[in-house]
Amino acid sequence: MPADLAVIGLGHLGLPLAQAAVSSGIETLAYDPRLSADLAAGRLPADEGTLTAADLRRMLSGGFRPTTNPAELGRVRTAVLCSPAPLGAGGALDLGQIADAARALAARLRPHTTVILESPVYPGTTEEFLRPILEEGSGMRAGRDFHLAYSPGRLDPGNRTHGYAGTPKVIGGLTSACTESAAAFYGRLTDKVVRARGPREAETVQLLETNYRHVNIALVNEMAVLCHDLGVDLWDVIRCAETKPFGFQAFRPGPGVGGHGIPLDPNYLPHRSRTPGHPLRMVGLAQEINHRMPQYVIQRAATLLNEHGKSARGARVLLLGVTYKPDLGDQQGSPAREIATRLMEMGAAISYHDPYVPHWSVLDRPVPRADSLYEAAADADLTILLQPHRTYDLQGLAVKAQLLLDTRGATPVGAAHRL
Repeated sequence: MPADLAVIGLGHLGLPLAQAAVSSGIETLAYDPRLSADLAAGRLPADEGTLTAADLRRMLSGGFRPTTNPAELGRVRTAVLCSPAPLGAGGALDLGQIADAARALAARLRPHTTVILESPVYPGTTEEFLRPILEEGSGMRAGRDFHLAYSPGRLDPGNRTHGYAGTPKVIGGLTSACTESAAAFYGRLTDKVVRARGPREAETVQLLETNYRHVNIALVNEMAVLCHDLGVDLWDVIRCAETKPFGFQAFRPGPGVGGHGIPLDPNYLPHRSRTPGHPLRMVGLAQEINHRMPQYVIQRAATLLNEHGKSARGARVLLLGVTYKPDLGDQQGSPAREIATRLMEMGAAISYHDPYVPHWSVLDRPVPRADSLYEAAADADLTILLQPHRTYDLQGLAVKAQLLLDTRGATPVGAAHRL
């Protein structure tokens, strides 16, 4: 049965795209060798935080067809590649899964199909990496026989204000016809389409937006350390600063930076993409600062324990919220794992609580999960709030906990030690 759309790669980008497409009445084929069989059976991936079982059932009844058969990719008019591109050895992006998806599609690609890449990649990837795979595998030419474009993923998982339809989509095509074909597709899903000059510009939008977030988080993380040393309440500083109606956007510190948006350090760009002088040195510095935050949390935790006559060795430490974002089950890049690892190496006895994570292992050892949050906090020598899920009564937690370190500034003023 033909479908209007194929989504290839069903992770944090592909599933929300498929959901938006099905909701808009688009018959959607979904191809992912790892996940399609489970999705077809109504089973969600373990780390999928925004989609519920009820959402998946509605999708399946509304035109969502997961498949493990790549032959079906030859029946669609639009194919969107959403395969992950994780950091590989040496800090460079691993494009292997994108290459596998592209080869699976290329062997079945039909003339006039629109192919769009959404995965976070380096500038130049669409033209210099994806295009040759598609052309070699199909025997066709991009921009002449089929359309090729890039559109950066812009989802903010769990955001109740800015959903798929309300978030503008940036499109950069190989040719103007490629751009318009991709824009026509996304125009069915979103209220606004923004046309970039080409794929490189659209890819660099992703680069700028992701690096902007990491650089600004690094700034407030440095401010958190400075303000603690000076005895200044940074959270009050941010509260006052964000009243400025221009020239300032509030970011808040935390125990580290998680999520799927990886900052791209130019030191790891493919050689042809580099420019003399490494003009994005600030990105590398931001990474260093943000990567130090888990260790800073450990330092603050050890100091608090010492001030209360206890050593980290043998201390009972409860970690609250081990996901990368509140109210989601996704643990991608969460600093909780490194914090737990360092505490365990210091000899602390670790337990955790997270309503979205029923089982958690660190160093290949299962971490005990607290059944009763407030009893566990009362029993622990130190409770560290890493993620303020809405289900947490932070006022009640502050009363029950022997010692509480709030790394997110979420507890009432004076109720806990803040980062």
